[in-house]
Amino acid sequence: MVSADGRRTLLTHHRKLDRWLQPGGHADGDGDLRRVALKEAEEETGLAALEVEAEIYDLDRHWIPERKSEPGHWHYDVRYVVRATGDESFVVGEESNDLRWWPIEVVAAEESFDPSLRRMATKWLAVV
Repeated sequence: MVSADGRRTLLTHHRKLDRWLQPGGHADGDGDLRRVALKEAEEETGLAALEVEAEIYDLDRHWIPERKSEPGHWHYDVRYVVRATGDESFVVGEESNDLRWWPIEVVAAEESFDPSLRRMATKWLAVV
């Protein structure tokens, strides 16, 4: 999720995982992953007037530890760039503790962010 000018990214402070991450969710059997990315971005941010780029931006695989009755497993993220093209006022939903627009330079440089977020931010800065 990037701002219209491409200088900021909207991150969610994930309620269950207690860390800043990109908005997203599960495909739940929907094979159109671009549509899923757009739907999840709208649902998790409350933003309208979003556009999703046609090409996959990033792929990530990470281990999800066992939690309650769910065994540990590999999780695969297919990530698209979703751009806000209108009002950038967001709504914090039930899955988030907070939402915040971050300068992409900060995300790339700040070691406390998830390594995959930093990787995507660094990649973005190299092409804009």
